[in-house]
Amino acid sequence: MENARHSKGGIFKRFILNNKFVLFLMVLLLIGINILIFREVSFIFTPIKVLFKAVLLPIMMATVLYYLLNPIVNYLERLKVKRVYSILLLYIIIIGLLSIIVVSVIPFLREQIMSLVRSFPAYAADVEALIKQIVGSQFVNEAQNTLNINVPDLANTISNHVSKIVNNTWMGIGIFVGVVKDFILALIIMPFILFYLLKDGKSLPKYILTFLPVTFRNQSFTVMKEINSSISLYIRGQIIVSFCIGILMFIGFLIIGLEYASLLALIAAFTSVVPYLGPAIAITPALIIAIVTSPIMLLKLIVVWTVVQLIEGKFISPQIMGRNLHIHPITIIFVILTAGNLFGVIGIILAVPGYAVLKVIATHLFDWFKAKSELYKE
Repeated sequence: MENARHSKGGIFKRFILNNKFVLFLMVLLLIGINILIFREVSFIFTPIKVLFKAVLLPIMMATVLYYLLNPIVNYLERLKVKRVYSILLLYIIIIGLLSIIVVSVIPFLREQIMSLVRSFPAYAADVEALIKQIVGSQFVNEAQNTLNINVPDLANTISNHVSKIVNNTWMGIGIFVGVVKDFILALIIMPFILFYLLKDGKSLPKYILTFLPVTFRNQSFTVMKEINSSISLYIRGQIIVSFCIGILMFIGFLIIGLEYASLLALIAAFTSVVPYLGPAIAITPALIIAIVTSPIMLLKLIVVWTVVQLIEGKFISPQIMGRNLHIHPITIIFVILTAGNLFGVIGIILAVPGYAVLKVIATHLFDWFKAKSELYKE
């Protein structure tokens, strides 16, 4: 009887070990159980979450600057300049450039911002009058009769939504103050993180690999190299593309004579960091100013925006970004929308590089699974 029980247990054990698909399902089951357990005891990780939230912003800022400055430090190191001296030289140059910007550029931008803020009520009144004029036009009345649209109800709905947005904006002032405080703290901490990243960044992958089993180190090193390549390509490329868009927008706004050209171009450059959605956000304030100015100005703005987007899409991005990320535009839009709903503004900014990292990891995991499971052999 005992031998029969052992025989059945051996058969069951051999069935599980020899059947790769069943073994894979068992591994998935164990992973699901672990996720459920960690979810139930998530309060244990609260201090880690707080620490991660505190250091996330300075680490993000330091990482972006690391990928921008590290090639310069590597180049100076090849010229027999020690990395520490190269980093200190870059810090001195950056401090000098920031001082020039603070002294010369900031007052000019502040004047434009204050002028735009003072003019905004007049712009809002002009837009409101224009909407009333359009609503009362014969064309809208005919469309209302034809399509059976209740324009007053539609106007009330829009007004209620605008009121909610304004109220939420005032409620968000406290949140904004907190964000500014976190940003200032991040600016203070970031130079120290950046210094050690530039100084010891080369040895970081080797240090991480020491925690992994020897059999996984070569494959893990390959994954880390591809992740590093994807992130560096995206960060450097996107910043250069955004800078080019800002310059082109500024030139276009000057040509058509749009007010607040430098401020609007700066907004366009910053928002262009987010692919596809950024340009649509950037053009909104320029559209409002153009609509209030004149219909001809609106037409000129549309022409400028279209030309800049064509130049960026056909010439700048393919040359600078290349096609090394291999991410379809539709995928990028879905990833940005999903990350924005889950994590807000930070999710929108980190959506594409985060997806690129996860794609590299998932690709290598799938290749490893195909090799080990033998389920995909022809």
